[in-house]
Amino acid sequence: MKVIAAYLLAVLGGNASPCANDLKDILGSVGAEADDDRIELLLCEVKGKDITELIACGREKLASVPSGGGAVAVSAPTAGGGGGGAAPAAEAKKEEKIEEKEESDDDMGFSLFD
Repeated sequence: MKVIAAYLLAVLGGNASPCANDLKDILGSVGAEADDDRIELLLCEVKGKDITELIACGREKLASVPSGGGAVAVSAPTAGGGGGGAAPAAEAKKEEKIEEKEESDDDMGFSLFD
């Protein structure tokens, strides 16, 4: 990642096609080690390509990657007299979930303030 960051910094600085020495200078200026193999691999992969097109292509690929997190199913109360019984049941479930979370903190065996 640091090699990619150095490449992007060089391009943002006005160097449309940075060479290995440019990347080494950027990495060296912040005290990072430059891995010659990774630099050469990156330069071979981006040779002759426009950086804005590469970034756009990468964004498209990332858009198809699931970003995790489960969705919580929430049912809307129904209109009419039948909806009154569902609200207390939903509140009871919320209370149970809150209690379970508090209990799981106790099971760790230590406190942040001990």
